[in-house]
Amino acid sequence: MSISILKGGLLTTVQDLGRKGYLHQGVVEGGAMDRLALRSANLAVGNEEGAACLEMTLLGPAILFKQASLICVAGKGMTPYMEGKPYPLGAAISVPAGQELTFKTARQGARAYLAIAGGIDVPAVLGSRSTYLRAKLGGFEGRKLEKGDLLPIGKVAEHLAPLLKKADKQGCPLVSNWHVNGSLSDSATLSETVVRALPGSHFSMFTKESQTNVFDMSFTIQNNSDRMGYRLQGEAPLLRETKEELLSEAVTFGTVQVPPDGEPIVLMADRQSTGGYPRMLQVAAVDLPKLAQMRPGDTFSFKKITLEEAQYFYLQQELAMQQRKVGIALKQAEWLAQ
Repeated sequence: MSISILKGGLLTTVQDLGRKGYLHQGVVEGGAMDRLALRSANLAVGNEEGAACLEMTLLGPAILFKQASLICVAGKGMTPYMEGKPYPLGAAISVPAGQELTFKTARQGARAYLAIAGGIDVPAVLGSRSTYLRAKLGGFEGRKLEKGDLLPIGKVAEHLAPLLKKADKQGCPLVSNWHVNGSLSDSATLSETVVRALPGSHFSMFTKESQTNVFDMSFTIQNNSDRMGYRLQGEAPLLRETKEELLSEAVTFGTVQVPPDGEPIVLMADRQSTGGYPRMLQVAAVDLPKLAQMRPGDTFSFKKITLEEAQYFYLQQELAMQQRKVGIALKQAEWLAQ
């Protein structure tokens, strides 16, 4: 099985949950920016949570399904269309052979994830199928997708075969009456422009005024942001008490570094393995998907929380994901029985 790329979109790459275990050798982790969306899309089509999907940024691709397929598009930033008709984000869709999937850009959100039953079956490199563009590593030939690419799809689970045959026979997509695009945590009660963070290892190096300002003022994501880092512009620069040089230390997804110009950088999925700028904040893991869906020009503020709160919120989110997993399995069984 394979899918044919008719248009590549702005930035469409193969991504999974990242290349883990090689940071000490300088190999970046990479992987999906919004990992909750990728995991949810995979579960909706019966894949393992970390199976390889397509990450589509701002302007989606055009894709031809050469065989009947079960798909789910989760995340934000675009609406899927087939044969001129819009389909809901987060729903499982059984697609007959010959259908063309396109996208229209939405007003909010930056990234959507296309999961296909069987997963994108490109070769795994160092245990991952994710694309790391700077090193041309993994994914489909280490690059973003382009017109004319043919991507292999893995074997579809046997119990899903009747659903694919049914869509093929009817000649039109079949859509589930459930979806996986809802919020998984209490973040739904927070403003979309608030990102929770805790003081980083070098927080005390900054002036008292900057320590207060970082949680009081708003930051705008600059145009030169990418999968490696979001460059922020605040209402005032964040200043240090002293200017001594620092040794490079390990950094992670969500580490907020502050270069000498006082404008912070949030390290994202394709971050480097170490960094020498002072680490003022660490974004709570529970809010990284929210941050990953923000676009250049979007404005947000940091909300201070403790390490214990960050751990509690993360565990609550993972518990909700496990509940979603059980719920999807039950809904899939109902759908197949119809």
